[in-house]
Amino acid sequence: MRYSSRNLKCHELIGLEVTVLDHSSKSFSGIRGRVVWETKNMLIIEREGREVMVPKLYGRFSFKLTSGDTVVIEGEEILGRPEERPRRCG
Repeated sequence: MRYSSRNLKCHELIGLEVTVLDHSSKSFSGIRGRVVWETKNMLIIEREGREVMVPKLYGRFSFKLTSGDTVVIEGEEILGRPEERPRRCG
């Protein structure tokens, strides 16, 4: 299955370009980089050579797909273990 705006929250996010559009903790808003790891509650984003841990909850993220399309997802939609996400959507 290819990445699309309809199924991104069911896919692996590692490797995608991401921008934190908004977050309850304003220090995370505006962070832009590549997702290098993901946990149940965090996205680890590489930015300017260092890794930043951004909580998924209370965040709004914009992911750039390989097709060039951009998808906006609320953090609570991607909460949970990444390996379990495809089963939730299946």
